[in-house]
Amino acid sequence: MTDFPRGSAVQPKVPATVLVVDDSATKRYLLVSWLTRAGFTVIEAETGGEALTKLLEVDADLVVLDVKLPDMSGFEVCERIKTDQRYGVLPVIHVSAHAVDVNDRTQGLNRGADAYLVEPIEPDELIATAQAVLRYYRARRRAELLAERMVRLAETTLAINSAPTLPALLAAAAEGAFHIFGGPVVVVAENSEGESLAAVGRPATVRPWSVPEDGVAAGSLVRTDEPAGWDVAEWPPGDTVAVAVARLRADRPPVYVAAPGSSQNPGFPVLRQLSQAVAAAVEAQRSFDEEHRIAVTLQRSLLQSELPRVPGVELAVRYEPAGAQTEVGGDFYELTVLGGELLVAIGDVAGHSLHAATVMAEVRHAVRAYAVEGHPPGAVLELVNRFMRTVLPHDSATLCLLTLDPVTGRIRMASAGHLPPLMHVDGETSFVSLRGALLGIAAPRRAELELTLPPGGTLVLYTDGLIERRDADIDVGLTALAATASEVEQDLDAFCSRLVNRLAGTGQQADDIAVVALRRSA
Repeated sequence: MTDFPRGSAVQPKVPATVLVVDDSATKRYLLVSWLTRAGFTVIEAETGGEALTKLLEVDADLVVLDVKLPDMSGFEVCERIKTDQRYGVLPVIHVSAHAVDVNDRTQGLNRGADAYLVEPIEPDELIATAQAVLRYYRARRRAELLAERMVRLAETTLAINSAPTLPALLAAAAEGAFHIFGGPVVVVAENSEGESLAAVGRPATVRPWSVPEDGVAAGSLVRTDEPAGWDVAEWPPGDTVAVAVARLRADRPPVYVAAPGSSQNPGFPVLRQLSQAVAAAVEAQRSFDEEHRIAVTLQRSLLQSELPRVPGVELAVRYEPAGAQTEVGGDFYELTVLGGELLVAIGDVAGHSLHAATVMAEVRHAVRAYAVEGHPPGAVLELVNRFMRTVLPHDSATLCLLTLDPVTGRIRMASAGHLPPLMHVDGETSFVSLRGALLGIAAPRRAELELTLPPGGTLVLYTDGLIERRDADIDVGLTALAATASEVEQDLDAFCSRLVNRLAGTGQQADDIAVVALRRSA
């Protein structure tokens, strides 16, 4: 070995820690001096056992390892470093003044060494070899990290696109980003009502928080901010915040994804792609929410807005649109006083679309028109059926129609394929059995039934969204309804709410729900 020539070694671009392992104090001194002058942080070990112990205690980037050691060979030490996961992916350079022939160099390289230098070693050669090995390993680590992050990005993209609501979408993005970058991430977006929400942490919490308006144009960019401007999260001390901003349209608010600056790959490829994926998902969710709000507004505008006041009879209704689609549906109800009697109708037009809502409105108006002419329920159904077959030949609907005399409790009822009404009297529940073909088809005259609702008795009419489930028989839903309605609250509105919440309150309901409840005063 020769002395270190001043200024001849190239300084490493990134600081690195090197473990020098040699039992010769003189050789170790020279190696340490050369590496230290080149800008490396150097730690020392005299034996293979000491080296393996220190590698578990110190975060080293490179090992310069003598082949001849007093306790074990350098080949064995290298092999253990390369095969034991506790040491991670660590490059090793062998140096030797004795094992210098081809067989020795071949054995060292075959057992895991990344380079093999034989003495006499020039300082420039050692430094250049160390830098070359570190460049390769750092590039490999960057590529492996990027590949791992891209896999997690794909998983996160799937999670955010599967989220049913905007808060759930933002939470999925924040939690997925935490797994990608290994630290706190903030995801910010506005909902369809203009409220800015931020998701932070793991598990993510979502709360109102806004980014100051900065005039971001359509497109995407990544910038570096100070942590003080993002105090919604706790950032690593002394770190900056990398903020990816994505804006799909100039008339839409941007989406922000902020992560620790030190966690980023060069060029921010994963952070940028994540922000774009979140922006696309947020735009889709925002459009869905807007369409659903418009659909529900339209649906409610077609329904009866005010219930009639009928002495001796309490009334309550409940309508819940389906949560799994944006289209308007065909569920409807009607409560009107005609000639001193209460007319009650509940029906369901097949389908979920604007057309179904239009048919629903026409059927509802036809029911009222024929009832105003004084026809009894059975005759009204026949007239409405004839109307549908003439004017709406490709549509069908179910309908239950009744009239109630508030004084006597006398009910005349007819059904066209609708679910049986439920009656609650003296703590007992029973279904009113009444059959009839649905509207829109040629069928025999639908039967009409007469019964009496006693004082204190309650009658419940409903559409299939309340009890039908894709994974269960309809009898299961009817049994659940009877059990749930075994008690009737003093407040009929509370009773209807409990029915809906208990029977359809779990998960996303697949169909609209309409419930009408009427009770004769005791």
